[in-house]
Amino acid sequence: MELQPGKKIYFLSDFHLGAPNYDKSLVREKMVVAFLESIRHDAQEIFIVGDLFDFWYEYRQVVPKGYVRILGKLAEITDSGIPVHFFVGNHDMWMRGYFEKELNIPVYHEPKTFSWNGKSFYIGHGDGLGPGDHGYKFIKKVFRNPVCQWLFGLLHPSWGIGLANYFSRKSRAKTGAADAEWLGDDKEWLVIYCREVLAKQHFDYFIFGHRHYPVDFKLSADSRYINLGDWIVYFTYACFDGSDMHLQHYTNTP
Repeated sequence: MELQPGKKIYFLSDFHLGAPNYDKSLVREKMVVAFLESIRHDAQEIFIVGDLFDFWYEYRQVVPKGYVRILGKLAEITDSGIPVHFFVGNHDMWMRGYFEKELNIPVYHEPKTFSWNGKSFYIGHGDGLGPGDHGYKFIKKVFRNPVCQWLFGLLHPSWGIGLANYFSRKSRAKTGAADAEWLGDDKEWLVIYCREVLAKQHFDYFIFGHRHYPVDFKLSADSRYINLGDWIVYFTYACFDGSDMHLQHYTNTP
């Protein structure tokens, strides 16, 4: 695919809307909506690379309460003809068709490859990739099992969503310190994963979220790993202008 003159591809992730409470989440939601509006004039496509919500589960006839501003803005953007792509994260993997039907947004549950202007991209949320973290990888298999999802759906939303929000807060408390620093080239699991993929196939850019730590790391002379950071502490995103990728900081923050 080719970018139109003056157009860009935008990548952002890890809003965790709903956390840590309604009031603070609402401030962040309004900021994300303002950012999306600010890029509409030159966005050819927009990628949201996971954990838009701190928790999301689609019951057959029920979705979590709130988030009308972000959902309305995404619908407005896709209705205007700008494609939006969504990769599920570890906090919002329980998507069951709502985004596709109501927002016209394709939802990806695994990393996916794209190409623009001769540059190749490998894009995913990043959870469960690379070595180690076997406990989470097991839990992820359980969470993504259709039978387990069906059993969870039998819980009343008041119980199910309340329980999930509790464990989501526990997960953030456990991993928060690790997200605050670079672990080193030999310990960053996504760097290790990217190098394993590169050994089999070349990609110019690896784009991930999940890590919450903004990174633009040179894997080789012609390949880079970019982590998008988050919209809780860093307010960072990446932009491809047709020839190069830039990790940037949104300055219009509260």
